[in-house]
Amino acid sequence: MGVVASLPPDPLPDDVRVRPPEAEDALGMLVRLVGSDIEACNRAIIGRMDSPVALIPQLAAHIVAAGGKRLRPLLTLAAARMCGYEGARPVHLAACVEFIHTTTLLHDDVVDESLLRRGLASANAVFGNKASVLVGDFLFARAFQLMVEDGSLKVLDILSRAAATIAEGEVLQLVIQNDLSTSDAQYLDVIKGKTAALFAAACQVGAVVSDRPPDEEAALAGYGMNLGIAFQLVDDALDYAADQQTLGKTVGDDFREGKITLPVLAAFAAADEAGQAFWRRTIEASEQTDADLDEAMRLIEHHGAIGITLARAADFAADAKSNLAIFPDSPIRRCLMAVADFTVSRAR
Repeated sequence: MGVVASLPPDPLPDDVRVRPPEAEDALGMLVRLVGSDIEACNRAIIGRMDSPVALIPQLAAHIVAAGGKRLRPLLTLAAARMCGYEGARPVHLAACVEFIHTTTLLHDDVVDESLLRRGLASANAVFGNKASVLVGDFLFARAFQLMVEDGSLKVLDILSRAAATIAEGEVLQLVIQNDLSTSDAQYLDVIKGKTAALFAAACQVGAVVSDRPPDEEAALAGYGMNLGIAFQLVDDALDYAADQQTLGKTVGDDFREGKITLPVLAAFAAADEAGQAFWRRTIEASEQTDADLDEAMRLIEHHGAIGITLARAADFAADAKSNLAIFPDSPIRRCLMAVADFTVSRAR
């Protein structure tokens, strides 16, 4: 068998420890509440990324074991626990969710030509684009094996639809790239697809395996969708407001790639003629100089575009918390509500 790298023994990721106390409390408590399940999930991830082709576990371990919040699998485990489920099914589905997510990271870094992921050299920077794409395909296939092994057609439907929606979101992002006429609605469609769909599916399957009624299933899917939108909005804000160590990737990647995000749309809408000419040159025409990122960040700050983006994120986080009102009070419910607050607090 191939060489399998072990995951970090402490499931609480490093980047959480440097967050404000309330943020650490939210994710840290969630990890503690589902501690045995997330440890079992980590073991499942290690086992399923093994292969006699040594490059596969080596490259997979580079990104899977590099850290990350494990937020999506944590949501699956927490949703199932909140719904009263006791058993192994959510563990394997959480691993499935993480593999889908990891596949998107590998492929996205190739598409975006990213050199950093979670503060480390990206897999494509270390192993090359071809290996990253092919190992991403391997992990995607592993995810589908886990879905099939679960034996539920409904779970298979939810997760396979999410996988297709993620791909659609990524393609839509490519379509609107460099296009400053993009509407807010189109932008939201992108982040619903590429990010929030997997959050929603991760939460929904927790209710499905627990055999909960449709209203609870819909509530958890809504929580995941709203949480995922808030999460991506904050990520888009951080690309213009964070330092590289905090962001975990090269600051300004979105700008250099001409990605259309809410900070850019808000700054463009508020700009004068000279400001709009700047955005048309740098984003639409992709004509950028070394000084342009600093100017873009200055304009975004000047027009309050980060505040606008974070306010929208806070609205979606509040909606996510409201989705949980259908469930009785419990430590996990309170923790999931705090996770929504954590999502926005990452930008502080």
